[in-house]
Amino acid sequence: MIVRQLACRGLTSHLCAAVRLNWRSPKMARPSSNLTKFRKEFKKAKHIAIITGAGVSAESGVPTFRGQGGYWRKWQAQDLATPEAFSRDPSLVWEFYHYRREVMRSKMPNPAHLAIAECESRLSQQGRSVVIITQNIDELHHRAGSKHVYEIHGSLFKTRCMSCGEVKANHKSPICPALEGKGEPDPNAKDARIPVEDLPRCEKRGCNGLLRPHVVWFGETLDSDILTAVEKELEKCDLCLVVGTSSIVYPAAMFAPQVAGRGVPVAEFNMECTPATKRFKYHFEGPCGTTLPPALERHESEAI
Repeated sequence: MIVRQLACRGLTSHLCAAVRLNWRSPKMARPSSNLTKFRKEFKKAKHIAIITGAGVSAESGVPTFRGQGGYWRKWQAQDLATPEAFSRDPSLVWEFYHYRREVMRSKMPNPAHLAIAECESRLSQQGRSVVIITQNIDELHHRAGSKHVYEIHGSLFKTRCMSCGEVKANHKSPICPALEGKGEPDPNAKDARIPVEDLPRCEKRGCNGLLRPHVVWFGETLDSDILTAVEKELEKCDLCLVVGTSSIVYPAAMFAPQVAGRGVPVAEFNMECTPATKRFKYHFEGPCGTTLPPALERHESEAI
């Protein structure tokens, strides 16, 4: 059972065995920030895995709801993104997710998203592959044009029925009439207290069950099929990029160290160092939208 957690506290040996990750690999020397050396690794790579986190989307203006000031009303994401919160107050949780969905309509992929998508498209024509493994639920990678994307935490724009279990894409705005104009993030805003029967409902014939966002909440298990597919990608990759991640949300925080542990070059692109930085061969500090495009642009050895 793979459970989404904010830190390794409570992480079980069963979890580690399930994804076959090894944190006992020796630490690398101080990571290099030499782009020329990285580019030499890049030109040789046949299977590139790119792991992305909230830092990529933050550069598009997407709220992270973490850290100082990261609140919606008086709550942070981990207060509302739980099965218990939804069971206790589905109206409040749906207000939160309705706000997030509406915010995303004004956000666009940034240069980091676009560089990843362009790289994937370009290398696919050379018989090389790029896979994106993202913790983000905003679908910005898809909007940028990426095709090979694993959304390990789900999507804001999918719903799951609490009764029949149907998962379905849903881009309605608002997702139901009762949520129109709701979700104001101001701490002084009053909760809408929408009756449960007026919240998003399943449209499958004969069901009408309550819908929930199809995202992985804290304390829930990740989709085993997606994790199996991700593990296969990590096992075959010969270059790994970690982009905009804090390396504190598990099990995703273990993906790149697993790859580094078998001697594959790993490059971290982030605004600051993370708990995993010293395990990687490269570290490029700064906004991902600035540091990533030159790292992924067409290499002089590539055929035009």
